[in-house]
Amino acid sequence: MKKNNSSCNIKTSIGGQALIEGVMMRGPKKTAMAVRNPEGEIVLEQWENETKKKSKFFKLPIIRGVFNFIVSMKFGYKCLMRSAEIAGLEDESKDDENKKGSSFWTNFAMVAASVLGVVLALFLFIALPTLIYSGICMISENDVFSEENRYLKSAIEGVLKVVILVTYMALVSLMKDIRRTFMYHGAEHKTIFCYESGEELTVENVKKQKRFHPRCGTSFLILMVLVSILIGFFIPIGIPDWLRICIKLLLFPITMGIGYELIKFAGKHENIITKIISAPGVGLQHLTVFEPDDEMIECAIAAMKEVIPEDGSDKI
Repeated sequence: MKKNNSSCNIKTSIGGQALIEGVMMRGPKKTAMAVRNPEGEIVLEQWENETKKKSKFFKLPIIRGVFNFIVSMKFGYKCLMRSAEIAGLEDESKDDENKKGSSFWTNFAMVAASVLGVVLALFLFIALPTLIYSGICMISENDVFSEENRYLKSAIEGVLKVVILVTYMALVSLMKDIRRTFMYHGAEHKTIFCYESGEELTVENVKKQKRFHPRCGTSFLILMVLVSILIGFFIPIGIPDWLRICIKLLLFPITMGIGYELIKFAGKHENIITKIISAPGVGLQHLTVFEPDDEMIECAIAAMKEVIPEDGSDKI
């Protein structure tokens, strides 16, 4: 790749995702994933992005956030499963006949696990804080803790959401395999920063870059939590917990859409406002983005080089 001699930093739409022993990069025209196999070799796979024209409805603010989140989750899950195959975490010794016979149950198990994961996440971040506050009101002898105190109820529920998210991230980061994936997460961020700075994509240039990026998915999560706190202030008081939880679920797409718009804005601009917006996400990234080794950076560079368009269509 030729070095970009521009004195200004590039703002790119290219984003990525840490995989199992690898990195996926998604550009405006191509997507590529680079994963190390058990022999230590980089296996590179790439494909053209779907160019089907989206309806104007799916490009509207808020709506586009929900749509892009669903697409990214679905696509990212497929890449994650494929990286597990390449990295040798799945048993590939079965013959084709056995594979075909078990494919239905394998796919069923994967879908079931995904659904259960979503249900658990919704319970932890939507239902559990509401139930905990109601429990506090029941056992507290202090009149301050009341179901009628809208602002205190929303504030405490918000604090509980943040505590649950931070605790969850801290615990999973202690797992050896997850921590290694978080190191690939760092390789992804550093490589994108290197490209945005206009420097040649080499291991040495990437290593010196920052590892916390404002467009990170971790930042998106914490922004959604903070937005949900603000939205919670507008939910009527004096309603049953089950109805409050249902309202939160119905408002979840709006929460997601606003979070997307905020992170998109922060990725395009660099000023005091975007620094404030990005601050909570950057803080949480200390638990999800770790320093990579040279081999991890090589994977990120390999994937990145495949998706950079020559016509500059990735600039934002």
